[in-house]
Amino acid sequence: MEALKDTLEDLENFIIDVIIHNRRGVRATGLRAVFRGLSWIYLGAVRLRLHLFRERYIHDHQLGVPVVSIGNLTVGGTGKTPVVELLAKALREKGRRVAILSRGYKSKRQAKIPLLRRIGAKLGLAKKPVPLPPRVVSDGDDILLDSHVAGDEPWMLATNCPGVPVVVDKDRVKAGAYAVKHFGADVLVLDDGLQYIKLKRRHDVVLVDRTAPFGTGFMLPRGTLREPPENLRRASFIFLTKSDGDNDAVIEQIRRHNRVADIIECRHKPLYLEDIHTRERIPLEELRGKYVGAFSGIAVPESFENGLRKLGAKVEASQRFADHHRFSEREIVQFVDRCLRRDLHYIVTTEKDFVRLPEMPKTDIPICFMRVEIEIVRGREHFEKMVNLIAEPRYVEGVVKEKERAVVTP
Repeated sequence: MEALKDTLEDLENFIIDVIIHNRRGVRATGLRAVFRGLSWIYLGAVRLRLHLFRERYIHDHQLGVPVVSIGNLTVGGTGKTPVVELLAKALREKGRRVAILSRGYKSKRQAKIPLLRRIGAKLGLAKKPVPLPPRVVSDGDDILLDSHVAGDEPWMLATNCPGVPVVVDKDRVKAGAYAVKHFGADVLVLDDGLQYIKLKRRHDVVLVDRTAPFGTGFMLPRGTLREPPENLRRASFIFLTKSDGDNDAVIEQIRRHNRVADIIECRHKPLYLEDIHTRERIPLEELRGKYVGAFSGIAVPESFENGLRKLGAKVEASQRFADHHRFSEREIVQFVDRCLRRDLHYIVTTEKDFVRLPEMPKTDIPICFMRVEIEIVRGREHFEKMVNLIAEPRYVEGVVKEKERAVVTP
């Protein structure tokens, strides 16, 4: 089983390298040509689905409470989880009963209802099976599932958002209804929800990575786009992530597809290191001039490693795994031994990777994860406006009345 997992991850990494042009040669070039043809089919399917939705052949569902979706046009790497955390905490501070809905990507699947039983139920030959309930990662007071069953991102959100229930299900309509009924949620935050059109939302918040606004420029599977760039017009608010330096050129690209959405420029701000064994918090200044080893299983490992270098660390050893990789003790021990031979000071990973680590014996080199949060560098007023629009009906009424006064004022 372990060998099969390694083979599948090697295949996944090979395909990613082909897509981003890290692989050369006849085989890679041929695959890119095949993927290019498949991407046109995928684009047609995406446009057809949205057309059927606009023409009401596909219906969305209302749950009677405001829903705000946070998503992106590309596959991974934009930093959705810290933005979901930021918004959920801001809404909770406004007095709203917030719940987070997630699909639990790469989490351990629940037992499925057998296919023959489902077919029999549809044909009236068997009793209709009772749907499985959503997985409750947190009820707002306690964390009820581990990261393997919950998924790494839902588990992180449950840990970092005390008082906020986190519910996981592929059917986010079912998960939302459950959160409203059982937890009294009056605002739902839909994690990675731009493509999930079955749940009616008040706002679509779309994240755009400043370093690669529209990924590789191609649709899946030739590139990393889930939807074409023109679909950015569905966004009510846009978070421009990794916003260091001048963003005018990127904002100009965004405005070609969406002229009205408020843009919030932000970046991932490192806060501290935390030792995975002692849970001691270590100031980031400790990294300056230190030799470190870095390992991660995230979509853009380069950004993590470059972030360590910006903090003054010397990254002497690195190990990159597939996104959402669930580590084995053997893999970590091998990397620790490599770092011991080089006499490094720290081994550092991301918080997202920490939740997927196995139980580890204490090592001679401290193993730490880096805690980060979203820092808004420009557009704080747009973020506050968004929170108020979701949380405070009186704010909405005031905006409407202000617009009415502006219309009648000579």
